[in-house]
Amino acid sequence: MGKEFGNLAKINGIAYFRLSPYEQKAFKGMITESVPNLIRRFQGSVFRVAPFFMFSYLLISWSKEQNEAISRKNPKDYENDV
Repeated sequence: MGKEFGNLAKINGIAYFRLSPYEQKAFKGMITESVPNLIRRFQGSVFRVAPFFMFSYLLISWSKEQNEAISRKNPKDYENDV
């Protein structure tokens, strides 16, 4: 009849490298390699990101304090009420 599906054409010059899923170690080096990499990446980006977060936090906290101060009622306005 013909060739089987998956073997329809012979391609030269392409090498396929595959690992068996039974020979792979899914969590190999998870703690010994990933934790130091996490620390390195955190130290590399914290000084770029932290100033914006700190500025935003200070701006929001200042604006909330100002809103509370402006929204307060003046007690002297109600001294003569019965």
